[in-house]
Amino acid sequence: MMRTRPLKVALLGCGVVGSEVARIMTTHADDLAARIGAPVELAGIAVRRPGRVRAGVPEELITTDATALVKRGDIDVVVEVIGGIEPARTLITAAFEQGASVVSANKALLAGDGAALHAAAEQHGADLYYEAAVAGAIPLVRPLRESLAGDKVNRVLGIVNGTTNFILDKMDSSGAGYSEALDEATALGYAEADPTADVEGFDAAAKAAILAGIAFHTRVRLDDVYREGMTEVTASDFASAKQMGCTIKLLAICERAADGQSVTARVHPAMIPLSHPLASVREAYNAVFVEAEAAGQLMFYGPGAGGSPTASAVLGDLVAVCRNKLAESTGPGESAYTRLPVSPMGEVVTRYHISLDVADKPGVLAQVATVFAAHGVSIDTVRQTGKDGEASLVVVTHRAADAALSATVEALRKLDTVRGVASIMRVEGE
Repeated sequence: MMRTRPLKVALLGCGVVGSEVARIMTTHADDLAARIGAPVELAGIAVRRPGRVRAGVPEELITTDATALVKRGDIDVVVEVIGGIEPARTLITAAFEQGASVVSANKALLAGDGAALHAAAEQHGADLYYEAAVAGAIPLVRPLRESLAGDKVNRVLGIVNGTTNFILDKMDSSGAGYSEALDEATALGYAEADPTADVEGFDAAAKAAILAGIAFHTRVRLDDVYREGMTEVTASDFASAKQMGCTIKLLAICERAADGQSVTARVHPAMIPLSHPLASVREAYNAVFVEAEAAGQLMFYGPGAGGSPTASAVLGDLVAVCRNKLAESTGPGESAYTRLPVSPMGEVVTRYHISLDVADKPGVLAQVATVFAAHGVSIDTVRQTGKDGEASLVVVTHRAADAALSATVEALRKLDTVRGVASIMRVEGE
């Protein structure tokens, strides 16, 4: 039997995502009520600029006093889609203190202060759900947190930023340079006026921190994630990748160490074999590849950003949280029982593709090989081309620790026969 008293929802933020959440809650009110078991009422919408036209959003619900809305006392669920650290953190904490559950899309806040927020939610008997914080509409947080709760996840490898994937895909398919591909992404609305958060990997790093924490049942903060942007990727890098049967993606990689005693989390561009499922992810789509002990290899694919996809994830969480409210229970909270340390990037082991500009004369290859051997880095393949006294030397290594590779590169720079290091690219997905 359906309860007649509605569950009241406060919406913080009414931009691209928030306005879509409000629209769906209004137009699909009957369906949501049927799925939850009680009506859901949008009780108020907090915004910064009240004068802006918001199609389909009831003007009478608009307020600029987010704090008063959250502290009304009759709010059951707070949906936070304003982003940033403050005032979002203060408002979410206030919601918990009022006994309200929270649905958030705030990856930056969760990656930095997730532990404190989970603790506050548990203290006040409330839920904290955040499917929309990672990969938009793709169901990922809930499968990791619930469906795979009985399994052991060893690796999460994914494309979690649509803007960077669009840029790299255009560079790969059309031969465009970085700036040209970025301009196209901006014109199509995939890139912000200031794309720094995307192209320098900050957005993906926040998502990697969240995914690693859930997958490995340990606390991983944004500061624990190694981050490298993709602004230095060139057409020459793609040409080298194609010669190896690879393409280049900006990847978020979360791994459990082979001995199970630590984890790593990193974001950087990498060559990936064309045979790997992630290599075929085109345009602004996202995809995440999960490797679990019992389940094996799983892939989650779909639109990773945008108003409608992100709103879909928000509404999915809203339904779950409202059902918990009716049952007077809460869903799964933070699971950090393993307390595994996060290893530094220097200990990460992977393959490398190094392109060197060298003098075209006898003995250069032997000198380079000696440097690699001296630092314990094994060479897989070497390709050399050159004329008129200058040459390009491409070295692909076997798996080596990042610290060993870095020391190797520094030693190479000191050789008189090495004119410069053109590029260094990790090789993943093998």
